[in-house]
Amino acid sequence: MENTLYTIKDNFKAPDQLSSLLKQHPEIQFVSLFAVDFGNNHTDEKIPINRIIDDLESFLKKGIQTDGSSVYLPEIATINNAKVDLIPDMDAQWIVDYNKGHPLPGGGFSGTLIIPSFLYHENVPVCSRSVLKRSSEHFKSTILKLLKDSPEYLRDYPEISNFDEIEAVALTSATELEFWVKTPDTHMDIEKLSASQHLKEQYWKRTYGQVRTAMEETLLTLEHYGFEPEMGHKEVGGVTSKLAGTNTFTHIMEQLEIDWTYDETLRTADKEIIAKDIIKDVFEAHGLNVTFQAKPLEGVAGSGEHHHVGVALKLKDGKNINLFSPKDMTSNFLSKLGYGALMGILKNYEVINPFVSSTNDSLNRLKPGFEAPVCIVSSLGHAPQIPSRNRTVLIGLIRDLSNTHATRFELRSPNPNSNSYLLLAALYQAKLDGIQAVIHSNATLSDIESAFNKKAGEPHFYLETPRVYRSEKDVFEDYSSSERDALFGVPPKTVYENLLAFGKYPEKVKVLMQNDIFSEKIVRSYRAYMLSEWSTELKERIIPTHIRTIRRLDKLHGNEEITDLDVLSWEYINRIRHSLMKDSVASKSLFTQIREALDAENYDLASNLQIEMNDQMGLLLKKYLDYRRNLMITNHL
Repeated sequence: MENTLYTIKDNFKAPDQLSSLLKQHPEIQFVSLFAVDFGNNHTDEKIPINRIIDDLESFLKKGIQTDGSSVYLPEIATINNAKVDLIPDMDAQWIVDYNKGHPLPGGGFSGTLIIPSFLYHENVPVCSRSVLKRSSEHFKSTILKLLKDSPEYLRDYPEISNFDEIEAVALTSATELEFWVKTPDTHMDIEKLSASQHLKEQYWKRTYGQVRTAMEETLLTLEHYGFEPEMGHKEVGGVTSKLAGTNTFTHIMEQLEIDWTYDETLRTADKEIIAKDIIKDVFEAHGLNVTFQAKPLEGVAGSGEHHHVGVALKLKDGKNINLFSPKDMTSNFLSKLGYGALMGILKNYEVINPFVSSTNDSLNRLKPGFEAPVCIVSSLGHAPQIPSRNRTVLIGLIRDLSNTHATRFELRSPNPNSNSYLLLAALYQAKLDGIQAVIHSNATLSDIESAFNKKAGEPHFYLETPRVYRSEKDVFEDYSSSERDALFGVPPKTVYENLLAFGKYPEKVKVLMQNDIFSEKIVRSYRAYMLSEWSTELKERIIPTHIRTIRRLDKLHGNEEITDLDVLSWEYINRIRHSLMKDSVASKSLFTQIREALDAENYDLASNLQIEMNDQMGLLLKKYLDYRRNLMITNHL
């Protein structure tokens, strides 16, 4: 496929040039407008090229219409007012997706032109991509105005003599995508996975067989699409597979990570979704299941997707100036505006978090003990001269003393199913709020640095008095649970608790809504979407899965070779089983209570009961494993 067309360059997006290009590539047989709703679901309709090629100008301007059944925008595209328009984004990266399972008679494979697009309802953009686009544009224009009105802040950047030298503001971001792969029907032995994780047997080890082949093919495919992949490697989770033939393995269960280079923020979010589709296609073609769940297996490492964000000033002479890098990298961690951006994220994180952790699965990952951040706290490093990485904090400063362009923030809480569009948009709104606070404070860099290191109870011109916002310690080892809650805030335990932040912190919600980036309607729609997803999954998927698990936890001992401990252990296990799922005339099980609370829309009660259920299921599985270990028989969960 030497002449395969993978991307459409900007100079070929005009109707005449695009028509000519498509006629030269008859293998491109379909077009799909790629739009993203608030649930991070993207559209993928197949429109035959021959239906639009004679009127591309109209198609690129007006897109297509749908009755709204293909997207979910609660309280916006309602069932009695559901018409939605999909309008192509002429500034996005367009790619051609090839179906390797559909070879063409003349050679090659059937291709689909993928065009990132916006969703419009009543002529107003109402999709994840449009929120990020508005947020990016607002951030850029506001930064330029702030620097023009407060030129003294330009003195922090020696390369700039005056404001007129600035051409534009550039927002860059990148993600680190982790995921699990396994051969179908592979048994999940939690004990082996946990032992392998603690022994670091898989971390950055060599890949073998079809995993290696799929990894290499994925990296090469991403290269074709201009992603500039940086690396692929094994992560901490997994167990050793078994050789079944020449370069063929069975019982595969491995955690992997694939990274690619930075891009403009909207393209970064698009690339993430496209990359996930590519990864699934390639690995599944090699007989491997792929999951992007945040916590597919309880008791072992979950999959994160750290988000890196940076801001630069583009100068008219071609130079790029990192907005966050200080004048002296060996004396200071950040510039004044860099501190402002970081403080904005930390102060407003309670209303950013609903876009980060919006599923049951995501909150299962964010628990102490698995290097997953649960505390609103940052790390800068032990000294400006020695950058360090603290993996226990929510957000860390990444810097390179020899490269000022590398200064950025790494948000460690997102997972592969986080909505990166809304998440990044919320981050930019929050950063802007912090930057404005720093400028209005007129504080010196020394004062800002000192104030950022505040202790609990010390007042601050912007940050909240009771809280601490920086720690270079191990958050999980050096603080007790109660200390963490007091210093960094109490983390939500359920999706419902997380969504309550929209009502609990109205002043922080106003930060999101500044310049109508997140309108009240959008916040309500997103909340309604995630509340429905949470309650439906809890009732229709999580509880049935727990029931199947409980039914597999059989009594294993007979009357031979047992001790009184075995008898007592089983009795304790059986009591937990009954309390979770067995109703009686006198009482209702925990599962029944949750179902009834959800049916009655008593979400406070359902959320509290879910926390109790999670604790009881964890205890049940632990006790059952202990019980099984003490028996002289062979059995599996």
